[in-house]
Amino acid sequence: MNKVELLAPAGDLTKLKIAVIYGADAVYLGGESFGLRKRSKNFSLDQIKEGVDFAHERGVKVYVTLNIIPHNDDFEGLEEYVQSLEEINVDGVIVSDPGMFMKIKNAVPNMEIHISTQASVTNYETVMFWYNLGARRVVLARELSFEEIKAITKRLPEDMDIETFVHGAMCMSYSGRCLISNYMLDRDANRGDCAQPCRYKYNLVEETRPGEFFPVFEDDEGTFIMNSKDLCMINRLPEMIDAGINSLKIEGRVKGIYYVATVIRSYRMALDEYYKDPENYKFDEKYLDEIKKASYRDFTSGFFDGKPRENAQVYTTNSYIRGYDFLGMVLDYNEDTKMATIEQRNRMFLGDEIEIFGPGRDFITQKIEYMTNDKDEEIEVAPHAQQIIKIRMDQPVSEYYMLRKPGENE
Repeated sequence: MNKVELLAPAGDLTKLKIAVIYGADAVYLGGESFGLRKRSKNFSLDQIKEGVDFAHERGVKVYVTLNIIPHNDDFEGLEEYVQSLEEINVDGVIVSDPGMFMKIKNAVPNMEIHISTQASVTNYETVMFWYNLGARRVVLARELSFEEIKAITKRLPEDMDIETFVHGAMCMSYSGRCLISNYMLDRDANRGDCAQPCRYKYNLVEETRPGEFFPVFEDDEGTFIMNSKDLCMINRLPEMIDAGINSLKIEGRVKGIYYVATVIRSYRMALDEYYKDPENYKFDEKYLDEIKKASYRDFTSGFFDGKPRENAQVYTTNSYIRGYDFLGMVLDYNEDTKMATIEQRNRMFLGDEIEIFGPGRDFITQKIEYMTNDKDEEIEVAPHAQQIIKIRMDQPVSEYYMLRKPGENE
């Protein structure tokens, strides 16, 4: 059985390693040029090589985003850059612009090229246009329903893959093509520098009609009229697979390692459960419950069921829901002493009831009963950011395991 690919975001080298360890089949990342996420740390060529080596050793693919909508001067250095990527042995690049596509095709003819969602591909004819030029994967526009996707995939050649976003933040503009950030803050979203002004709080006033107010608010403070809910399709995996989708893409290159671990782990475990017995698969709500332990907005199915209605927006706040605090990550574990070395991320106290989770397994719970600092001195609280501490564990843990505890919503 050809299994769908689980494609994870990698905002930096640590996040790449976390995504791989927690079950991604492939990761996508941005270099220091030509990509659409300037605000993530992104990768130097040396870091891309280290990431590719780490991923390939574990059978995981690496794709590099080159998906800006370029102006004339944005092409400078492109040929040399993609030749370097070929030498590093990346598995493919993601582009949105025909000019970028052709320059890459000429510079590195054997490089696999994927067409970004920024290209707004919404129909079979456009997919085949890119196929005939040599592309072997299209990331469909997010504005398609299951039925529209099926109408595309059932007609495609066997060597043409379809990828769709299945989880993460949604853009209120068509496939991310937006000028609001450019207009309001001089930050070009289509060249990698979106400030997300769609999530600001707005009131509608028409200045030539004094005294006439147009209510678009939930209360006197205004409303978030362009603030989409987050996409989440983990409970719809059989429908995604039945639609002929080859790769399930998670959004979130600017998210933290805890988010990446939590979301990838849940989708990996749910997919593995599905493939054990596809005909009798029933979604287990625990996987959605686990995802909700990372920061999120309320969830929506986006366009998969047709055009979203008013319930696809969050009108009251642009803040995330955060029910759990990320406490730290395991760096090492001593089986003889049962002490785990932890890099702390949020305060934890002696006596805290915590949860510990790792890739491919259910979480465990325990109370912190013995904790030391990096000098092996007993402590009652770990208050300093990224402080190195040790905690006695009731059960064995491994490097990259995560610690969390229930916290207050923000």
